[in-house]
Amino acid sequence: MGALTDRAAGLLAAHRWAAGPTLVSTVASGTAAATTLVIARGIGAAAFGHFTVVLTIALIVTVVMLTSLNSVMFQELPRAESAPRPDRLRTELVTTALLCTLALGAAVFAAGMLAAPLLTGALGVDTRTLAFALALALSMTLNQLTESFLRGLKRFRLVAGLKLAVAVAYLGGAAFFLLVLGVRDAEPYLVALIATNVVFALVSFAGFEVVPRAWSRALARSIYRHGAYVTVIGALTAVVFGIDVIFLNHWASRADVGVYSLYNGFPKRLLGVVFTDGVGLVLLPMLATSDKPAVMRRIARLAPAVFAATAVFAFAASTVFFLVMGDEYPYSLGLMALSALGIGAHTVFNLQQVALTMDGVRGARVLIGCLLAGTPLALACQAALIAWQGLVGGLVAFALSNLVLVAVVTAVSTRLYRPAGASEVSG
Repeated sequence: MGALTDRAAGLLAAHRWAAGPTLVSTVASGTAAATTLVIARGIGAAAFGHFTVVLTIALIVTVVMLTSLNSVMFQELPRAESAPRPDRLRTELVTTALLCTLALGAAVFAAGMLAAPLLTGALGVDTRTLAFALALALSMTLNQLTESFLRGLKRFRLVAGLKLAVAVAYLGGAAFFLLVLGVRDAEPYLVALIATNVVFALVSFAGFEVVPRAWSRALARSIYRHGAYVTVIGALTAVVFGIDVIFLNHWASRADVGVYSLYNGFPKRLLGVVFTDGVGLVLLPMLATSDKPAVMRRIARLAPAVFAATAVFAFAASTVFFLVMGDEYPYSLGLMALSALGIGAHTVFNLQQVALTMDGVRGARVLIGCLLAGTPLALACQAALIAWQGLVGGLVAFALSNLVLVAVVTAVSTRLYRPAGASEVSG
């Protein structure tokens, strides 16, 4: 235990330089989360339900458009420093990834609109809603990819400053729409979100170079092959943690979707702010160099404490922000307790997912197998419970879905990730 503490202290000291950018990035993410609350309160539960449906579809489509090239850039751009001509390789990586993503994103958008008669019926939305979702997905794809360029090139201060500027602009725009113009429809806020994503992507070009002739077919094959496993994981998690909103939109009212988003979606986003921008910078390097069987055993031992601590935090934090949300979002101790249980289980699963992903191809294959095994049962729970109990069923189903996945990952990792000397899976 002492060695682990010393190692954590050493990592913190080595990454002291990241304190400023991490703080700014966390504030930016917190501001973006607060803007969601402002919009939810201002436009009402029904309109916010529409906003949530568009965002949920966009998040799923983003997985297809982005194909995890942002994750590839996080790894490949730093590795380029050891290449014979690092500047040239970095330019080739950025150019190839950007041009491929623009082409794929445009193709997915066009295919989605051409398939609108089928997709709208399957998703329970109209063509206009689908178009907004596809446009938002394309803007989010460009935002995430260009951010990965900046982070991969170690432009941490630039990316943090841009994130904060865009977040403040979005909050200011939302406040203007609400307080000055009195807009109570979801679409202007979706347009503003799309615009801020595009502005971030355009301004970020100051931090990297794009040379069209540097595009490489061989490099394109390489980065897509690299991102394939992570894309499968992203697609499966996007479905298992996004389809609940689609089910709820089908079987309940838009107002219920809006209320569900506040009980479930906002705590998840708050968790992402704390986990990704807070502890991720130190946690990920530690996981990358740690003994994976030991990590998986440690997570299993800590799971009950992590579950309880996160559930209590989510419950307490939600009590605060519900006080300012108004009558359209009624506060219920029972609903908040269900939400907190789901967030606690979701945190444990996130830890397992990150640990396995950081084990490269071996861990990715294990995680994909676990998701393929657990997702059908999770989706069946969601469909049955939401059709039966609507909002309450959705919260119960979210908690059960995470518990199913945690149980599967725990069982599989306990068998495959054994202590040194025992048989382990081979990469």
